[in-house]
Amino acid sequence: MLPRRVQDVEARHGNFWARALETTQCRVGHGRTAVADPPPRRRAVVPYGVIAPIDQQETALAAGADYLESTIVGVLVDAEDDGRWRPVHAAPAHRVPSFAILVPGTLRVSDPSVPIREVSSYLEVALDAIAAVAEPGAKIVFGSGAARTIGPEIPVAEGSARFAEVLVIARDAAWARDLEIVLEPLNAGESDLIHSVQEAAGFLDAHDIQGVRIVADLYHVQLEGESFDVLERLAGRIGHVHVADSGRIPPGQGDWPLSDFLAALRRGGYREGVTIECSWKDLAAELPAALAAVREADPGAA
Repeated sequence: MLPRRVQDVEARHGNFWARALETTQCRVGHGRTAVADPPPRRRAVVPYGVIAPIDQQETALAAGADYLESTIVGVLVDAEDDGRWRPVHAAPAHRVPSFAILVPGTLRVSDPSVPIREVSSYLEVALDAIAAVAEPGAKIVFGSGAARTIGPEIPVAEGSARFAEVLVIARDAAWARDLEIVLEPLNAGESDLIHSVQEAAGFLDAHDIQGVRIVADLYHVQLEGESFDVLERLAGRIGHVHVADSGRIPPGQGDWPLSDFLAALRRGGYREGVTIECSWKDLAAELPAALAAVREADPGAA
């Protein structure tokens, strides 16, 4: 069952992504403070960002990024000695439009033997911490390969059903805070569940999960050999994009078909931003050239 406010938006506007919502009612009391926000940052028509810890925001912006996509585990939430999770105070200069690394690998969300209350309690803490620094409508990437791996000891159908349950809990808790969960397919080396954009769409349909869009990540697309034709066909279901170059080096330093990847998404109707997710030797030194390579490759660049 969809959250009431999601149903209302769909009824009025025909899709989940219309933002005709009174968001201020859900901010206070769900992690966002009632104090004045940092000054808004002017956003590009098509924004380009980078994944990094939130304390690297100013470095990323100074290097030419339009935004920083903050990591979550170990940055916005951390484990106490007793195993409970607590929020970590953060005070970025600008609110954050997207987040990654939602669930720690130690919390096996696809294992039915793990109490669902344990999972939902973690999500409440994490989403409150995210909401405290997030832009309204910010996206949260649900990849978390180790956490969602089913493993050989659990029947696939049972593990899949449990992950679907957790995904719905995360979706609804995020919507209550004016946030959006997006589901990331991961290559088979990182998880045994949902490896491609097409599998993600099939999983959502099979479990009748509405209101969750999909992440298209060039790294996982390349490792799984997913056709760009599939991405073009399913672009209307894609809500977020990650890019890297060969083996997750910075864009422009390898030979992966970044331009073809982005062109397929743009032809299919994807109009939103692009986040770089890769390994860096020196973020400040390498990011300007990487951003230039992505902008040059993207036919949707303003």
